[in-house]
Amino acid sequence: MNGVLAMDQASGLMHMLSNMVGRGTPPPAVAGDHQASSLLATAPAARRHCRAIAVAGGKGGVGKSTVAVNLGMSLSMAGRDVMLLDADMGLANVDVMLGLTPSRHIGHLLDGDCTLEELLMPAPRGLQVVPAGSGTRRLAQLDNGEHAAIIRAFDELARPPEFLLVDTAAGLSDNVTMFAAAASEVILVVCDEPASLTDAYGLTKVLSRDFGVRRIRMVANMVRNEGDARQLHQKLARVSDRFLDVVIDFSGWVPHDERLRQAIRRQCAVVDLWPSSQSALAFKNLAGAVDKWAEPDRAGLDRIAFFGGRTTPASGVPR
Repeated sequence: MNGVLAMDQASGLMHMLSNMVGRGTPPPAVAGDHQASSLLATAPAARRHCRAIAVAGGKGGVGKSTVAVNLGMSLSMAGRDVMLLDADMGLANVDVMLGLTPSRHIGHLLDGDCTLEELLMPAPRGLQVVPAGSGTRRLAQLDNGEHAAIIRAFDELARPPEFLLVDTAAGLSDNVTMFAAAASEVILVVCDEPASLTDAYGLTKVLSRDFGVRRIRMVANMVRNEGDARQLHQKLARVSDRFLDVVIDFSGWVPHDERLRQAIRRQCAVVDLWPSSQSALAFKNLAGAVDKWAEPDRAGLDRIAFFGGRTTPASGVPR
């Protein structure tokens, strides 16, 4: 599929997007870090499910990798067992964002040179990363069978994590849609740009119509305040409600924050480097919400999935 799908049935979309959100007032001061850290403290000490959550965006440059890295580390810092799969095959950057230097990547797994367990890289705060290759043409041209082999490799983990975050690539290729559809939840990262909203709609349309995804969790990134974030959600949800059989939930927002930009340049997660910054508190808020999401009903879904329906982590017995 090339670019965003034709949206003749949604002819009103661009009209809706023409009234993009204006810049509001700066976000109010956020309370101390202890309030954010307490969000996960009230969650259950042990989970029953292995949750796979894809972080997607349609358009490149919306900050989905930043959201995936900081959400994953926020969950890990709160004591959750978290893996982060870099699924941007051929143009991976999770390792770069965390200052890691992998000696192997997904290609070695596909070639049988290593197991998934051997491929795992330790990152700060207990986060584990599954690196993909950067500048590797072969990985950028994987077929659907190879995508499926990567997804099925997680079935073989002796100790599956509580959370698997999947940082997808940009666009609408099979590399994006297969990984997103294989997750139990999809976080759609959207920013205040017309192209971001149209591409987010295009990805939502493909996941809904071609893969049967019935719920998307939207996170507004790089916005000034919650009001602007909710207006972005309303624009996307309004047209999706009209033309698609999918629910788009508002799941959080991340503000413009110079600390976040500095953390990216330092190849660190902002939640680790500046845990009291506004963006770090926003990621911790998001992690607190994610940790309390109810397990979606996947019964009857006829598509490949991470963990193959396995619902108990670590020492539990697969269903």
